[in-house]
Amino acid sequence: SASFFVSHRLPIGIALKLQGYAVHIVAPGECPAILKELGFSYHQIEMSGQGKNPFTELKTIWALYRFFIELKPDLVHLVTIKPYLYGGIAARFSGVPAVVSAVAGLGILFSGQGVKNRLLRSVLYPLYKFSFGHKNQVAIFQNTHDCDLLVNWGVLDSEKSRLIRGSGVDLALYPFVSEPEGMPVVAFAARLLRDKGVFEFIEASLLLEKRGVVARFWLIGEPALGSGNSVTQEQLNAWQEAGLVECLGYRMDIANLFSQSNIVTLPSYYGEGLPKVLIEAGACGRAVVTTDHPGCRDAIEPDVTGVLVPVRNALALADAIEDFINEPEKRKAMGLAGRQLAEEVFDVNKVVEVHIQIYSELIGGAEK
Repeated sequence: SASFFVSHRLPIGIALKLQGYAVHIVAPGECPAILKELGFSYHQIEMSGQGKNPFTELKTIWALYRFFIELKPDLVHLVTIKPYLYGGIAARFSGVPAVVSAVAGLGILFSGQGVKNRLLRSVLYPLYKFSFGHKNQVAIFQNTHDCDLLVNWGVLDSEKSRLIRGSGVDLALYPFVSEPEGMPVVAFAARLLRDKGVFEFIEASLLLEKRGVVARFWLIGEPALGSGNSVTQEQLNAWQEAGLVECLGYRMDIANLFSQSNIVTLPSYYGEGLPKVLIEAGACGRAVVTTDHPGCRDAIEPDVTGVLVPVRNALALADAIEDFINEPEKRKAMGLAGRQLAEEVFDVNKVVEVHIQIYSELIGGAEK
């Protein structure tokens, strides 16, 4: 997704251009205006996020293969599941010298344990094995759970793995701002998928309302069109009409919204990498309530910058939010600690530096 590149990888692209690299972005859909303005080369190759038609999927792999043959890149960086599978196959067949595979979460395929998911994993096993079989490759993980899973599954050599905790945050764009006075605001920001914990967030709001706890609940995001796992617009309308939540829709001014909030929560049980929204919350100095789930728990220091609750547990979520509402000094102290963690670990400049070091090592290895 080009929008994902803009939101999660753009600083890396800019740094590469400044160092003299030719940077090409490959994604489905039209080129975002900001990429045109910054002078990136953009190539549109269609790829269906939900598509399972084998002929359509093979067409995407073939398009990537032909593109790599024509461009002859020194290195390809493949981000998210379909790109690192299909791009990994195309890169090996086309002879790309160096590959970075970014495992930004394993998605619902690995978080779900139903028969359908187990069958699909068995079908995809050879694709994963081949995609991670390049001789000059690094696989970047955002949490150790995902790395261990693929290594133990037998599709990845552990020596290829590197851990980078998230895509980083621009500390200048997400400044620390003291909490606002008045009615506490609890913010949830994510794609509105069921597995992100939207229903638990709504149920926690209802539980707290019944307890007489006064707070505003912000739901920031929009339904994921084309996904059967998405919350519907009708559900959002019903929740807002019932006074359980204020639906703010898709927003670009997350830093501003967090500065107006007191607590940020993401009760996810999705196959997360490391949710960017949680490190953005920490950068803004906001205490976090999230789940004891891979990726989510890696984004905070438990009981220091936020608290962990069990997955699919609206009661525990409500209790944690109420505790933060009743103890403002505790949550403010955790917010300050969150800012410190962001400065020490999640600064985007450090993340960019590590990526470029990996690129240099791989390109150097290919030239030997």
